[in-house]
Amino acid sequence: QVQLVESGGGLVQAGGSLRLSCAASGRTISNYAMGWFRQAPGKGREFVAAATRSGGITDYADSVKGRFTISRDNAKNTQYLQMNSLKPEDTAVYYCAASEKSYALSFQRLYDYWGQGTQVTVSS
Repeated sequence: QVQLVESGGGLVQAGGSLRLSCAASGRTISNYAMGWFRQAPGKGREFVAAATRSGGITDYADSVKGRFTISRDNAKNTQYLQMNSLKPEDTAVYYCAASEKSYALSFQRLYDYWGQGTQVTVSS
């Protein structure tokens, strides 16, 4: 099993940037497809970004395309989400997830392991 811990959330003004980190332990993330999801107050959890196990294919929600970038550093066993041009509607708890299915991508139900989440708040 792999354990995931997110960090890097916080309060930022609209137009600003944040980089979220997801530190893994127990197993290396190179064994997993990885993703980011978020849940805003009063809403269900939704897909944000993901990469296949190899990292060769990435996918993004339409709402974040061109603003967010998913990446990973296998040597540090850490996944990242670079978030630029943040908007108030990006306010949510952001979750890191890992899947044993190579091409889990946006399919939330295919993810096997989840972090506890980190709060991102974007003020207008």
